[in-house]
Amino acid sequence: MILFPNAKINIGLNVISRRTDGYHNLETVFYPIPLHDSIEVVEAEQMSFQSSGIEIPGHANENLCLKAYDLLIKDFALPPLSIHLHKHIPIGAGLGGGSSDAAFFVKLLNQKFNLGLSTAQMENYVRQLGADCAFFITNKPVFANGKGDEFTSIDLDLSAYSIVLVKPPVHVSTGEAYRGVIPHTPENSLLDLIKLPVSEWKNKIKNDFEDSIFETHSLIREVKADLYEKGALYAAMSGSGSAVYGIFESKPDIPEFGDGLKVYCF
Repeated sequence: MILFPNAKINIGLNVISRRTDGYHNLETVFYPIPLHDSIEVVEAEQMSFQSSGIEIPGHANENLCLKAYDLLIKDFALPPLSIHLHKHIPIGAGLGGGSSDAAFFVKLLNQKFNLGLSTAQMENYVRQLGADCAFFITNKPVFANGKGDEFTSIDLDLSAYSIVLVKPPVHVSTGEAYRGVIPHTPENSLLDLIKLPVSEWKNKIKNDFEDSIFETHSLIREVKADLYEKGALYAAMSGSGSAVYGIFESKPDIPEFGDGLKVYCF
């Protein structure tokens, strides 16, 4: 059985306060985009995990798909599996690829083995793996608050626009991103601002990580400026970076951004 986990972008990100559990309270909008990994699962005599495509840092045993399997096997009699993950979503880019892989893996097991899990139950499992994992269970645009796993459905459809995603050859760790942010309560909630026309987002919707990350990674700042220069209505870094996206009224003629930068158009 094969599923194709997709990426997401963050539209705005406000870091509001530090929590006692070590996370931060924040607000952001998650929006799914059609950039995909693929996961194939077959029953096997023993558990195995293989990956191809973009190299995944760290030990294979630490992959979130295996951690998701370990959670489910506590409650269900699952057989050993052979898992093949083909990685296409850039890593360390703020696109949620690892979280999506884990969530889609749980959905895949739920379908393949008729586990009967509800949406809420699947969300509860994957919340244990990462703050944004639960978003990918329903995989529809949401306003997210709390530590990023409390959702409010929103009416947001960007299908009439073109999204250009640029991934610089830079990795930004989540720890690095948070070290540069001073938490604060925004004057206006993102839940209200996201209802404005896209053409009004530029000076109103902000990613709090950008100020400090742009200081240490000037290339990311330059990519955002280039997207605006090329006519984007709105451009921002996604999550804690390093990918930057621009929203255009129509599909732009995008020239090369430079060596080492990957460009995706949707």
